[in-house]
Parts: sequence; C-alpha cells; structure tokens
Amino acid sequence: MNKFSIIERNIRSQLRRMNTNAARQKQTPTEYCLQLVRKSDYENYLCTLLLPHSIKSAAFAIRAFNVEVAQVEDQVSDSRIGAMRLQFWTDALNETYNNNPPKSPVAMELHRILQRYKLSKRYFKRLIEARLNKLSGSIFVDLESLERYCDYTTSSIYYLLLEAQGTTNVKADHAASHFGKSHGLVTLIRSVPYNARKRAMVLPQDVLLKNGVSSESIFQGRSSAGFKDAVLEVASCAKRHLKVATSLKKTAEKDLNVLFLPGICIENYLEELRKVDFDVFHPRLQRRNGFLPLQLLWRKMWS
Repeated sequence: MNKFSIIERNIRSQLRRMNTNAARQKQTPTEYCLQLVRKSDYENYLCTLLLPHSIKSAAFAIRAFNVEVAQVEDQVSDSRIGAMRLQFWTDALNETYNNNPPKSPVAMELHRILQRYKLSKRYFKRLIEARLNKLSGSIFVDLESLERYCDYTTSSIYYLLLEAQGTTNVKADHAASHFGKSHGLVTLIRSVPYNARKRAMVLPQDVLLKNGVSSESIFQGRSSAGFKDAVLEVASCAKRHLKVATSLKKTAEKDLNVLFLPGICIENYLEELRKVDFDVFHPRLQRRNGFLPLQLLWRKMWS
C-alpha cells in the first residue's frame, strides 16, 4: 500500500468519525444540518429560516451539503488531501442516491429529503466538481471563469431550491443562474481579505492585470487605486447579474421572492462597498449587520 493510499484511508476514517459527532451529541441529522449552516453560513441561515415550511428542511440539507464541500479547501494545506476529502463526498453522494447513505448526518438528512423531493444529483456534483477544479487550479484567469465558478457553486444551490419548490420553467432557471452568479461574485469579493491572509487570490487575473495590480500587494493588504478599480469591475458584474435576475423573476410562473431573499445581503454589501470606495479591507465591511433579520422579514412581508 503506497503512502497516499494510507493517507486516503486515514482521511476517510477521520471524516467518518467527525460526521458521527452529531450522534454522540444526540443531535438528529436535521438539527445537525441546521446548526452547521447557522455556524458557517449565517446570512443564508437567516434567509432559510424564512422559507416556507414545505421546503425549509430541504433547503437546510442542500446548504449543509454545500458547507461541507466548501470547507474542504480551508481544512487542508495539501491539494491532494483536499481532493481525497472531496472524493469522500462524491462517494457519499453516490451512496446516498443509491439508498445506502453513509453514517454522516448530512448524507442521512439528504437521503431523508430525497424520499420526498426530486433533487437532481448533477447539481450536487457541480458543487463538488467546482471545488475540486479550484484545488488543482487556484487562480481565475478571467472574469468569465470566475462567473462560471459562481454558476457551479452558487447557482446550483438555487437550481436545487427551485426543484424543492416544484418550480420547473426556463425563466426561473435563468433567474436562478444570474442570481447565483451575483451572490457568488459578492461572496468572493467579501472573501478577499481572508484569502489574502492565506496568500490565495480569488479576483480574476485579467482584471488585476488591466488595472496594474499585483497579487503580492493584495496579500499585503494594500488598497491602491488600481485595486479598488478591479474590485469595482467585479462588483459591477455582480450588480448586473442581480439586475437581470430581478427582472427575470417578475416573469417567472412562480413567486421567487422568498427564494431570492439573499438579494438583501447582496444589496447591503454592494452599497457598503460603494461607501468605502471599494476598499474591501475597510473595517466597516467586516462588521455583522444587526438589522439584517428585520430587513429580511420586512422584504418577505412586503415583496
């Protein structure tokens, strides 16, 4: 048995032990998924709480699965080990769809959800594949590749939410595609300071080159005029996608307002970013918005 086979076996064993903690703590898989999203994806946790009861549990299972695969990159320093962890989730997904879920609370909850909702396996696979590709190629060459990554990682979640809601029409899918790209782009902009500390770059290379910005200056936390222009370009792209999504959702056959509640978070961040002149390192952008729950409730009631 070679070195990496031993490592892979150890990783699988560790992941199984980690994923049985919920049982030891007497948490149900449903509770585990809710708490995982609450801890790791707080804004989307608030938005999910306001979804109709009929799809709320499905939404938490979908977002919990996303959290699990999204966290892999932050949990490892070796891309090969990261790939092994993502393979674990690929196998877990396959086993879950084959009615033999591993004893992982997320997989078990997803299996329970699949008995009631017809959710496409390919969208869950896209969540994994995008993270796997990012592990092997850590930079985005251009804005188009960044948008494609956001479509895989974020739009896929909204496609699944539409399926859980029973919405199947082209206009809703198009709205979800643009909305996911907008949400994903804003999430990546927000992550620039965190990734800079890890010496990882999430802004597209063509935009940085056009504005004369070096990766090293970003890693050092310097906000030059060129850097702010680069951030502005990506933020403008996110705003365009949000505008298109907002227009398309009005023509969809089913009400998408509640599914698109995270639009409040997108709008809030883009406005705050504008106020600090697109300096993503500004301390103002690191604060949690205490009014967000009220804003979300207000939008749900009056949209």
